[in-house]
Amino acid sequence: MRLSTVILPVRRWSEGGREVWQRAEELGFHTAYTYDHLSWRSFRDEPWFGAVPTLTAAAAATSRMRLGTLVTSPNFRHPVTLAKELISLDDISDGRITLGIGAGGSGFDATALGQEPWTPRERADHFAEFVPLLDRLLTNDVVTYEGKHYRAHEVRNIPGCVQRPRLPFAIAATGPRGMKLAAGHGQAWVTTGDPKVSATGSAAESLEAVRGQVGRLEKACAEAGRDTAELTKIMLTGFSPDRPLASLDAFVDFAGAHAEAGIDEIVLHWPIADSVFEADLTVFERIAAEGLAQLGE
Repeated sequence: MRLSTVILPVRRWSEGGREVWQRAEELGFHTAYTYDHLSWRSFRDEPWFGAVPTLTAAAAATSRMRLGTLVTSPNFRHPVTLAKELISLDDISDGRITLGIGAGGSGFDATALGQEPWTPRERADHFAEFVPLLDRLLTNDVVTYEGKHYRAHEVRNIPGCVQRPRLPFAIAATGPRGMKLAAGHGQAWVTTGDPKVSATGSAAESLEAVRGQVGRLEKACAEAGRDTAELTKIMLTGFSPDRPLASLDAFVDFAGAHAEAGIDEIVLHWPIADSVFEADLTVFERIAAEGLAQLGE
């Protein structure tokens, strides 16, 4: 089991932002991710910084911990420009970047460029084209592509990623099309649980839903000719009925149950006061320091 964190880009770098990322490395987190949004839910009218500049600064301020997005989406990104930024990030970090990527949603990002929000089918259609093209752009020096939603004309991406053949993709998916993309292009798979269960269900029902998702991922991998063990299974917490940050014991129970369900990596939100991610920082740091040891990891 791996333990990681996600640090929302809400702090000025000169006013505690740098210190949070450095503290995450000191605590031994495997990866520190950040959201890749233009704004997000209750933080819309509060400070919010860009993911790529934030990760660039974090790469310069740390030396061991992996870094990444959780997650980037096609809502306001284009594969051509994103690939160039990712190659640069991978170089600056000396090969420590993971790209978390998903189909996007119907939040603020969906209309920020003045477009109508895509339907679920349209999001899936864009995602199905976005991921393979980004894969090509990150693994080939020159790419030309003509698709329904995206185009690339003699795009150069030299020297490519530090990580070979490219930096890893952690693909967020719950539906069959997304699972197929994860099986075909992912080095990891990401879930937040089942939103329908999380809205009205119990922690036990949420766990069973995650177990079912892992099973569907295994089926998708088998159809793609891959061993599901090749993909790290990541659980981003904070969206299910569980409360793993309530105490060390609560985390150990949560992590142990999800490990049995097939999850390999737990991601905890770094506490933010007066928000949906408010939590006791002392408890959070104790979980980071002792949680995996309690599991025998």
